Order: sequence, then C-alpha cells, then structure tokens
Amino acid sequence: QVQLVESGGGLVQPGGSLRLSCAASGIISSINVMGWYRQAPGKQREPVANIISDGVTTYADNAKGRFTISRDNAKNTVFLQMNSLKPEDTAVYYCNFKVLFSRIEYWGQGTQVTVSS
Repeated sequence: QVQLVESGGGLVQPGGSLRLSCAASGIISSINVMGWYRQAPGKQREPVANIISDGVTTYADNAKGRFTISRDNAKNTVFLQMNSLKPEDTAVYYCNFKVLFSRIEYWGQGTQVTVSS
C-alpha cells in the first residue's frame, strides 16, 4: 500500500507560479512512475506530466514549456513547478503513483489550484 500526500496548491494570479509536491510513503516499488493529473469542473481528469523512476519525463501539450516535473527518489517525492499559469489551468491536481509493468496505482487526495485575478 502506498499513501500519497500532496501540498502546494492555492490561489495565484495569471502569469504567476506554483510548486506542487507529493510525498509517497508505504511499500514503494523502486520501478515506478509518478505523475500529476488534473480535473477541472465538468471535465474529465487529464494527465499533466509524469516521470519514471529513471528520470524520463513526459508532458501534456498544454504543459510543455510552462511546467516542469521532477522527483527526489531518496525522499519518494515528486514536484510540479508550474510557471506562466493561466486561468484554464484552474483544476484539482492529483498525484499518481504507478508500479511499472503492473496495474497497481494509487492516487492522492487532490490539491486545488486556482488561477484568477
């Protein structure tokens, strides 16, 4: 079992920045993918970015060039640095942990990000 605890959400003006963190605890496979998804009101949950335990990253098109995902394997923590935020980035952001080559995955409780003037 893996527990995920997110932090760092909040209210920010357009053009501003936020940094999300997600700490994983429990029985953690060393071969995993950690990532961020988001869900805006009335919309489906969508991927934002993820990073494999070896450091390989992928980004959604609307995150490229503005968001940076990173991880600290020693602390089982993943970060999402979000810059140049737009109102359309407003959503609940969820941390996700997947064990590679399996269907095992876990979700955090979500953290609200609101971009508004």
